[in-house]
This record gives sequence, C-alpha cells and structure tokens, in this order.
Amino acid sequence: MRTFKKNAGFTLIELMIVVAIIAIIASVAIPRLMAARLSANESAAISTLRSLTSAQAQVQSSGAIDTDGDGSGEYGGFAELAGTIPCRVTNAGAAAAGTAGTDELNPPVLSAAFGNVANSQVTRSGYVFQMYLPDNARDLVAEDAAGGYSATFPDPDNGEVLWCCYAWPVNFSQTGNRTFFVNQAGDIYQYNNKGTNNYTGSAGGPAPDAIFQTAQDMGSPVCNVAGAVLGTDGENWVPVQ
Repeated sequence: MRTFKKNAGFTLIELMIVVAIIAIIASVAIPRLMAARLSANESAAISTLRSLTSAQAQVQSSGAIDTDGDGSGEYGGFAELAGTIPCRVTNAGAAAAGTAGTDELNPPVLSAAFGNVANSQVTRSGYVFQMYLPDNARDLVAEDAAGGYSATFPDPDNGEVLWCCYAWPVNFSQTGNRTFFVNQAGDIYQYNNKGTNNYTGSAGGPAPDAIFQTAQDMGSPVCNVAGAVLGTDGENWVPVQ
C-alpha cells in the first residue's frame, strides 16, 4: 500500500524571509508611488490653471459678462465660467445678480465640476483652487461661499483687466507640495511651500495678496525674484518652467 507524505507548510524562518522581502519591496515601491502621485497632482494643477487662463480670455472677449454695459467684457468666477450660477448682468449701468435659468453661460467654458464651489473654493486632484476678481480699489474679491457674486460685486472697469487664482495642496506632502498662481498675464508662478509659510488645506491657503508686491492691490506687480522683491507673504515665487 502506497503512502503519501503530507506537504509541510512554511517554516518560521521561511515565513520571516518572505515577510522581510515584502517589507523591502514595499519600502521601495510606496515612496515611489507617493512621489508619482504628488507629481501627477501638481501637473494637473498646472494644467488646470492653464485651462482657466484660456477660459477667462474666452469669456472676457465674448462680452458675456458686462456689468456696466460699456461693451467691454469682464472676467468671471468659477461658478459663472462653469455655467452653474447665473452670470452677473447690468442694471442701469451697475452690476446686478443674473436670473437663474436665463443668465447662465451657455455653453460654459469650464466643466460643471468647477461649479462645485464650497467656501469660495474648488477642490480637484488633491489641490484647492481660489479665484479673485478686483473691487474698485483693486483689492481682491472672492466668490460667494457657494459661487457667484451677490454680496460684493467686482468692479466692472478693473474686472475687465484683472483676475487671479491660487492653487495649493489639500494636504501638504501627501497630495502635493508646491503652491501655484496665475493671473490675466497667463504666467504661472510657483512657491515651493518650504519657507515660513506652509500652505495646506481649505483654511490654510495663501492670503489673497500673497504674491503681489503691494498689499491689497492685485494690479501691482507680482514677486520679482530678479529684483529681489518678494510678495507680501515674504516668500519667493518663481515662474513655472
């Protein structure tokens, strides 16, 4: 009669060797995966700011927003550009809220996802985005908490030539490292987020005038590294190459 020997399992030493190998592989792979994710999120943020630049130029040139009725178009907020909130309109030459169902941008110049404004911000791919338009003194006006403008309207004349947007990580070192900025000039700037300020999270973003040389003036020049002039936040912002 033939007998069969029962297959033996792993010995303790063999199991320890397997566990050690897995740990070594994980120690190499996980940081690489994290680095790839950070890089992808940062690239997506830069791409979003470039798309936003094109969208703003398109809506301004079309005259879709013209709150003083002078025939010169103005820039918009995220929800206006995404068509989820009515655009501002003119009422006897003054800015007024548009009518729902009538004054939405059609077709919108941004996807509807950008209309999901919360706390005046949009969150996408590990980054927080916040848009600003100017008031009559060129100070920076944020969108309403849920998008659009109702309490404070941007100035129509300054709003024809000025806008800006910041983007910073939802979780610094986990969803992104650098903080970015773009305005009507179309040049994207970056701050490495390793100085005195560490911008992270919805409540931890840069001040509206962080990159500008003059406080509360979005018409002033931005940080000039060549001239050793920092932004009002005291940090170095340099062009994205």
